Amino acid sequence: MKKWLSVVVVTALASVLFVPSESYAKKRTVDQIDHELRALQQQAKQAQTEQQQADSDKQDAAHYKNKATNFLQVVLQQIDSVSGELSKISADIDKTESDLHTTAEQIDQTQKRIDEREKLLDSRIRLMYTDGVVSYLDVLLSSTSFTDFLDRADSLQAIAQQDQNILEDHKKDKALIQVEQKKLQASYSRAKLLYAQAASRRATLAQKEKEKESLIASYQNKIEQSDDISADQDKLLVSIASKRAQLAQEKNKIKAAQIYAYNQKKKAEAKAKAEAAANAHKVVASTNSDSSSNSSEDHSSSGGGFTGNGGSMALPVSGARISSPFGYRIHPITGAKKLHTGTDFAVGIGTDVHAADNGVVIVAEWWSGYGNCVIIDHGNNVWTLYGHLSEIKVQKGDNVQRGSLIAESGNTGASTGPHLHFEVRLNGTPVDAMPYL
Repeated sequence: MKKWLSVVVVTALASVLFVPSESYAKKRTVDQIDHELRALQQQAKQAQTEQQQADSDKQDAAHYKNKATNFLQVVLQQIDSVSGELSKISADIDKTESDLHTTAEQIDQTQKRIDEREKLLDSRIRLMYTDGVVSYLDVLLSSTSFTDFLDRADSLQAIAQQDQNILEDHKKDKALIQVEQKKLQASYSRAKLLYAQAASRRATLAQKEKEKESLIASYQNKIEQSDDISADQDKLLVSIASKRAQLAQEKNKIKAAQIYAYNQKKKAEAKAKAEAAANAHKVVASTNSDSSSNSSEDHSSSGGGFTGNGGSMALPVSGARISSPFGYRIHPITGAKKLHTGTDFAVGIGTDVHAADNGVVIVAEWWSGYGNCVIIDHGNNVWTLYGHLSEIKVQKGDNVQRGSLIAESGNTGASTGPHLHFEVRLNGTPVDAMPYL
């Protein structure tokens, strides 16, 4: 569901951001573009928040998935243990059943003996009933001789002893049968109970295993959903960044057109004033816009702080004197004649350095002889460079506005003293910054 909503949001936003009508685009002003840029910034911030939340949800789901997986391993180990117990109990039950079978055979044999004794006792009782009761004394007195008397006495004693033994064996066999039956029945009942308990434990653990597997599957689903949301937000952020770049370029074109029109107007006014002054004083003078620009540069360099030439860019530092302009010079460190690729502003360490125009920071680090350096891409292959900084206050990828604080001046890198080295580059090649300031 979350993935579906995310796709709908991305699609809807893309349709709003990337399908403006041509007639509307032509009518837009800088303020309108700034409004759209602020809206895009807010949308990008919201997309980043949702992406971070998705990443957080993914981490939580992964944590609980690992926890459930570890618990599942414990359950599986317990299942293995209970399965071992069941196997042992089953073996005990089989042995008990075998013992019961053996005991049953012994009981049958004992019962057979009991039955034989009972038959013998029954026959003796019937004999006594049919022949009458003859006392031991009558048997002895009817002896024909002393030897016969002794034989009869021995026979009577043997018969009595045999009867006594039969009765005692009869009692023992009956008692043995009862004891063995109770003992085996108790063992069998105990084994059955243990088996039932182990089977119940195994069923409980199997249910836990099923629940944990279902829980792990749900956490895995959450992880996949979070990945989908994060990927969708990545696409959205890329789309927003692309649109912001397009709007920034459009804004720069509008501003450049405005500045060009303003400069043309100023040049026309200056030309009219020059012609009027020439006619009034009858002084023949020939000037052009380039010589006027150079004159302004020379004046600003030799006099007080430089205040600008009315170009499209803002000054990176306020009211600073130009200590070294763009052009060939004797390098202060190597002593060789070399092109000075920028304009140096004489400022102390820690002076605030501002962005000359809107753009994206593409360098914010130590950069060879420039020391601590910031480079801003303003679109249309126009860059500005700020070198020898003491402290950098932006990061690579930051969007900066015209006049925003980006660094503090310093004396880092190949520098002979505190100053700000400022460059304008077209297609990566340094050009004179004066017409832009």
